[in-house]
Amino acid sequence: MEIGVSTASLFKRQYNENALITLNEIDARVCEIFLGTYREYTENFGKLLLSRLGNLKVHSIHTLNTHFEPQLFALNPRAVEDAYEIYGNCLNTAKMLSAKNYTLHGIARFKKNILYNNYASIGPKIEKARLFAKEYGVDMTLENVEWAYYNHVGFLTEILKYAPELKTCLDIKQARIAGEGYIPYLNEMGNRINTVHISDITETGKICLPGKGTFNSEELFKRLKDVGFDGAILIEVYYEDFNEIEEIKESLYYLRNLKEKIF
Repeated sequence: MEIGVSTASLFKRQYNENALITLNEIDARVCEIFLGTYREYTENFGKLLLSRLGNLKVHSIHTLNTHFEPQLFALNPRAVEDAYEIYGNCLNTAKMLSAKNYTLHGIARFKKNILYNNYASIGPKIEKARLFAKEYGVDMTLENVEWAYYNHVGFLTEILKYAPELKTCLDIKQARIAGEGYIPYLNEMGNRINTVHISDITETGKICLPGKGTFNSEELFKRLKDVGFDGAILIEVYYEDFNEIEEIKESLYYLRNLKEKIF
């Protein structure tokens, strides 16, 4: 089991290629790279990231949901083809960086007149996207996200009927925002969890870095151990949730101490 940081935590502070240098400096060791623009979905940008990796291990690749992921599930064949081309470029970057996971949101639940829980339609399309990723040696992991496909417990159970080998990403803050808390999601995901996005929360309800709030990270670690978790726990907060980048280093030490205690 590994402890690291998502470059999403440095959004609006540093671009990805510079964030990798910073994560090396604070001894992050493991990371998820959140690609956020079309220019970052290219082989040349992947090569730039590779040149900046240093001692970092890339656990997973994430992308900006609304850019192309919804079109993986579109009805227009041309839209699907275009989306898969971009998806393939991102998976190629993952392969180049030796990342073994791709974090998927799927469709954003914005429109009111769409049947988002049409599992017989969604399930085979998720399986198609999963199998496509496997061609690059990458596991596609479905993340629980309050405003996207997996926004309630039970969704995964239905999807597994069509994609039984699907892996998952457990996001603590998104489970909190969805109003169910992380435990029901963790129980549904079980040993399928490859990635955990961890954060903390203050007494006033503001997201903060792990170890700085009231969230019981020790209980989370124990529950993850109980389901046989052996992936990466990655700090993922928003840019306004901390002051100095050095504070992330403190959270890394806090989480690594918990790891030594529990795992």
